[in-house]
This record gives sequence, C-alpha cells and structure tokens, in this order.
Amino acid sequence: MATVLIVEDDPVLQQVMRRHLSAAGFDVETVGDGDRALRKLRFERPDVVVLDLMIPGTDGWALLDQVRAEGDATPIIVLSARSAEFDKVHVLERGADDYMTKPASMHELVARVKTNVRRARIAPSARAAEVIDVAGLRVDPMRQRAVVRLAGDGDAPDTWTDAALTVKEFRLLWTLACSPGRAMSRDELQQRVWGVPYRPRDRSVDVCVRKIREKIDERSPATTYIQTHYGIGYRFEPTPREVTA
Repeated sequence: MATVLIVEDDPVLQQVMRRHLSAAGFDVETVGDGDRALRKLRFERPDVVVLDLMIPGTDGWALLDQVRAEGDATPIIVLSARSAEFDKVHVLERGADDYMTKPASMHELVARVKTNVRRARIAPSARAAEVIDVAGLRVDPMRQRAVVRLAGDGDAPDTWTDAALTVKEFRLLWTLACSPGRAMSRDELQQRVWGVPYRPRDRSVDVCVRKIREKIDERSPATTYIQTHYGIGYRFEPTPREVTA
C-alpha cells in the first residue's frame, strides 16, 4: 500500500483529503507544519507528498528546496491557493512534480496522487532495463539515475557526476532518450510523463526541460542532448556544442 504524506495546517481540509485518499486505498499520514514534514520525509520515506505552501515552521518553498538539495526525489504535489501562472512556474522550477489550485476537486487529487505514485514506481516498458550510454551521458532506468561526464574520455569516477534529476525530470529525459532524433510535441510529453493532456498555458514541459538542461547540457563540456524542435516540441539528439541548432 502506497503512503501519502499530507502537509496541511487546515485541520478540516486535512481530514477531507485523508478521507478521500484513504477510501482510494492509500495509507495516509498528516502533519500541520514543515518541520515535522521534513522529519517524516527523511525517516519514513512516503511514496508521495501533498504539500500546502503556507504552513508554519519551514514553509512549503523552503521545504521543497531542502528536500531536493538532499537528493530526495519523492513526488511532491503542491496544493495552493495561489493561482497565478508565475506561482505555478516558480514552484515547478523549485522541484515540485505537480501543482493544484485550491479549492481542488478531491477526485482530481486522488487521480494525481495515483499518477505520481505510478510514475515514480514504474519505469517505461520500452528498453526498461537498458542503460542508455551515449556521448558522455549515461541514463539508467533501473536506478532512475543519469550521470554526465564533466571532462576527458575515460571512466574515472571523478570525471562523472550524478545529475540529481527529480522523478519527473528523469521520466522526461528517459521518454525522449528512448526515441532519439524523434521530435515529440508538448502534448505527447505531457501525457506520457504527467498523465494529463497538455493545456496551452501549461509550462510544465518547458520548465522541466530547462531544469534538465541546467543539470546535464550545461555541465557537459562538448555536447548538448535535448534540442528544441521549433513548432513541435523537443527531441533527444546528442549534438556537438559548436553546431547546436
């Protein structure tokens, strides 16, 4: 049974979410502040977190920063009263996997929790156990890990670094890397990685691509990996930096 950690200081909303998620078969834990949430994340390892931003103690933004800085890739769904596009983009850039605006449909919340648990646990079926090793980048689906070569041509440990991708970032990279050279639309990527249709103002894919580029492309001395396919979306195509399109 998957465990959901609800981080919400409103006791009424906390209990409403607990009731719906429990009825859907989840084991639910609740806390009302960020400090206790951090302790549970570090020592109890829930499968997914539903996080309010405005919480006592360590607030939601600081909690996101801390969790990702520690290398914890637990899926985090932010549930916030802030509805502006800037707020959503800002939270996604800081490492959240999903964003919902209050008041939220409990049926939609349950569906998104299920999707995030499934995405975190199940690697794509195509090439499921095959490590992709190309042009100074290794993508390992079994470990949900990508490492990039910083310098040289050898395999010495000090020439490679872990990209420290989040669950969604790894899923997006893996989805693109399994079809090298093929341009994928934002709609296709949104459905395959997030499990929801693309909406014109939704920048989840673009934000995620930017984070991957910061962690991989900008660290590689000679190669970029994710290329923009103008008018369509993105493609995985290792390209020498001097001829990048």
